[in-house]
Amino acid sequence: MSDTGDFGRRIHHHRDRLGLTREQVADRADMSAGYIQYLEDHPAVPDSGTVRRLAAALETTARDLLGSGRDRPPGPGPAMADPVLETLDAEECLRLIAPGGVGRVAFNGSHGPTVLPVNYRLHEGAIVFRTAYGGTIDQDLRTGVKGVELLIGFEVDRLDEAMRQGWSVLVQGPAQHVPPEDVERLADVHVSPWAGGERALYIRIVPQQITGRRIHSA
Repeated sequence: MSDTGDFGRRIHHHRDRLGLTREQVADRADMSAGYIQYLEDHPAVPDSGTVRRLAAALETTARDLLGSGRDRPPGPGPAMADPVLETLDAEECLRLIAPGGVGRVAFNGSHGPTVLPVNYRLHEGAIVFRTAYGGTIDQDLRTGVKGVELLIGFEVDRLDEAMRQGWSVLVQGPAQHVPPEDVERLADVHVSPWAGGERALYIRIVPQQITGRRIHSA
């Protein structure tokens, strides 16, 4: 995809998110698979009608597919007419965060309360992410006492701004530094930090408490 533009990358992203082939997207959008491939592989943006059909096929919006509002802060505007705040049980929370992605790890760092985004995966009921040996997270999450682990928070959320609804999940539990001899067991986790670089240290958060909330219409 070296010659593609942002529009093509967004098509590919949403297609991958939904687990769809080009043929399936083409069928949904009433287009040819060859045209979907062309849009993914070349820096081109079609007419507005085609964008709307693609957005519907990819279960997103035309604005999102075009990259509109990327730098706009999330959550502006009023609430929906009759919002309902629902408390989620632990099972539903785990279902929501199971696909992985980006979450926020929260802890009391050396310079005070700290919240940092990390790429994570759910593995055997625990949150797993990677960081660098000797980095901020590594140092701040070590107690210096063998067998004693820090309790930290981990948050994931999703927002549907068009519908003014969404959910958030908070996981609280001890942060475990996975020893090198156990890293091989995590080989199938496939968690890749966006920050890149040498991030060979795996951190595992074993949930002690899982809470969540969902906002939706009545």
